[in-house]
Amino acid sequence: MNEADILQLPSMPLASPSYSRGPYRFIDREYLIITYESDPDAIRAQLPEPLEPDGSNTVLYEFIKMPDSSGFGSYTESGIVIPATFNREAVNFTSQMYLDIEAPISGGREIWGFPKKLAQPTLDVCEDTLTGTLCYAGERVAMGTMRYKQEQITYDLKGEMVCTSCLETLTKKMGKTQVNLKFIPDVDGSPAIAQLVAYNLSDIEVKGAWSGPARLHLVPHVNAPVADLPVKKVIGGMHFVADLTLPYGCVLHDYLETSQKEKKVA
Repeated sequence: MNEADILQLPSMPLASPSYSRGPYRFIDREYLIITYESDPDAIRAQLPEPLEPDGSNTVLYEFIKMPDSSGFGSYTESGIVIPATFNREAVNFTSQMYLDIEAPISGGREIWGFPKKLAQPTLDVCEDTLTGTLCYAGERVAMGTMRYKQEQITYDLKGEMVCTSCLETLTKKMGKTQVNLKFIPDVDGSPAIAQLVAYNLSDIEVKGAWSGPARLHLVPHVNAPVADLPVKKVIGGMHFVADLTLPYGCVLHDYLETSQKEKKVA
């Protein structure tokens, strides 16, 4: 394999790349998102500077099933997203993510800096309840539940749109700027990449959306510390299904560049 061939690879390993080249299209991506009030000090501790808390003291706990994901396959993920601000712009910071297959873990970490780890998340309809769970190293560390399509239908998969403004608001929220901390060490262990990376989902088509009461239970675990952002009060749940595209991102902030500038000034 020559240099030109190497530079055309979409990912490692060269004999069988873990994922293809993007952008990446997701069909029938199903979400259970539970919004809850948490501890402001714990939120501050999870946000890397120069991100700032948005003042709401809220956290989003997500369970997402992705049955048809180009380049990645079929998988489920679960994790924590924190509403924040960057230069006074509202953004969402991805704090923790747990997935059940290798391809999107590799791609997510290497391209966008998603904080992905291998675990066992699920999202299923259990009788009359939409239930999301997360197990890590054989222990359940999270469980979220919501009544299945019983409350405040904003859009019905088989019926007509009930609330146009609700659907537009949800689509706008899904297109909100998302931010990850991308950190990749060099061969000597020093930082090779240390960046805040931003991206915006595009080509969003919401196929169904329902909101209503929800519950969330988090269990302390050293390697899956979702409970480090404790649940003070559950605000509500949102269940929706959508098609969307995950494009490549951009660098919001480069810590290595900032550090070098500070050294020169000093």
